Amino acid sequence: MISFEPTDDQKMVRDSVAQFAERTLRPRMREFEQARGLPDDVLEAAHAMGLPLAAFPEAVGGAGLGVVTQVLIEEELASGDPAAAFALSGPGAYGWAALLFGGPELGKNLIAPFLGEGAHRRFGAVAWGERQVSRDRPGLVTTATRAGAAWKLRGEKSYVLHADRAESFIVFAQVDAAKGWDGLGAFVVPRGAAGLRLLPRLDTLGLDAASFGGIALDDVEVPDEARLPHAGDPQRLASFFATQGLMVAARAVGLARAAFETTRDYCEQRKAFGKPIGHFQAVAFTLADRSMDLEAARAMVWHAASQWDGLAASTDPMDAREALLRTAWAVSFSLEAAMRAGDDAVQLHGGSGFMRDYPVEKWMRDAKQLQLCGMTAEHADQLAALLALGRPIDPALVLPSAESQNVFI
Repeated sequence: MISFEPTDDQKMVRDSVAQFAERTLRPRMREFEQARGLPDDVLEAAHAMGLPLAAFPEAVGGAGLGVVTQVLIEEELASGDPAAAFALSGPGAYGWAALLFGGPELGKNLIAPFLGEGAHRRFGAVAWGERQVSRDRPGLVTTATRAGAAWKLRGEKSYVLHADRAESFIVFAQVDAAKGWDGLGAFVVPRGAAGLRLLPRLDTLGLDAASFGGIALDDVEVPDEARLPHAGDPQRLASFFATQGLMVAARAVGLARAAFETTRDYCEQRKAFGKPIGHFQAVAFTLADRSMDLEAARAMVWHAASQWDGLAASTDPMDAREALLRTAWAVSFSLEAAMRAGDDAVQLHGGSGFMRDYPVEKWMRDAKQLQLCGMTAEHADQLAALLALGRPIDPALVLPSAESQNVFI
């Protein structure tokens, strides 16, 4: 029988995070926005709840709760403050990249620093995005060249989440120029590496509590063992961006829910011509459409998450393609649904909608930036098309690049 009901354990986790979001994140949303970050007490509280490592396997020190539980967590966090969901400390995308591209043992070693004392102040970062476009070949502009038993990295990475606070980076670079997107490599680079410079933090449209910046690599030398062995696999690269995109999609659902519920309540209280504005057909139909968006987006995210959880027990390669397909659907639809929810929330609040006394203007800005995080709707559509047609995954079409779309992860 098909069930869309979380388990008792998942409900317990969801409810505790919902309480954290309602009591801690939502009331202080503007404080976080103005400070452009989360204070230590919030980071510590989230770490004490086990949120940064909830979905990571128990073998590497995580709670092993799975992807479905993680998307439940992300939705609740984003319903409190979408930016806070990005700004929490921990391994994040860095940890998943370490596991996926490095393998279990190397991944475990790279995640270990996020388990000890003071871990709530530790951040990891993935450096993928670039502003420059390679004019003479496909692939990344940042290069990694052999230097004896080591590698030298040169280039600039931008749009990096936690760039200014990460203790370690996983840097993607071009290893084999002749292979284009199939010739990529990934390297673990510590913050203090000689030749690594932090670039200025970016001023973004939304998600102000999250820090986005960049790094410059001036012949940064790393040993051969710093190279992650599986980073050139197109299937793994697509899976990485898809699963990170699914987390963003879950946050989009949380944002859409917050915007919808706040707007619904406002439309019931605000009166015109002797009755609540929500009783007028045009407003009522808009609210109904956003409610349908919300339910559809959530169902897609949950279904995709359940596919990823099921892969651990599967040996059928078609199951992996099914997980990618359902994730592409969920990402594309959820990002657009969040934007519609934010836009209509501002519209239905009227003149109050663009005033900072109300949260809806922030949610609209956050929703637009969410569309540029992880896998974008355009890349998700392209991935879905390739999978639906039974074609091989083409990295040039589904991976973010400066030529098509930059990325924040």
